[in-house]
Amino acid sequence: MPGTGKLTSGRLVRHACRAGQLRGPTAGLAIGFTQANLVVLPQSNSADFLLFCRRNPKPCPLLAVTEPGQTTAGWLAEDADLRTDLPAYRVWRHGQPDDEPDNVHGLWQNDFVSFLIGCSFT
Repeated sequence: MPGTGKLTSGRLVRHACRAGQLRGPTAGLAIGFTQANLVVLPQSNSADFLLFCRRNPKPCPLLAVTEPGQTTAGWLAEDADLRTDLPAYRVWRHGQPDDEPDNVHGLWQNDFVSFLIGCSFT
């Protein structure tokens, strides 16, 4: 993608995603910064997923967990908006991929708990 060579920090990558300038893989960007995958679940399912991550730390290395409804990544990325700052989202419904929106603003619910999980680039 043109201009991605200038994305040398996590903040610059997040802002490019938020502005719609980055919609592809992030491998090779923001070298030296931690990259994460995002899993968002209703609070009613979050305890089960947290337990799954704790029992499976190699495939699901848990970096952070938000409070219900929280849209920021806290200390991990203070200026991040979890609803807009990823290059792509995959929405699953009833165990099947259903949509791939650029952001999840319109889908966000007050009971959502977010899990930031280390990825293969981390």
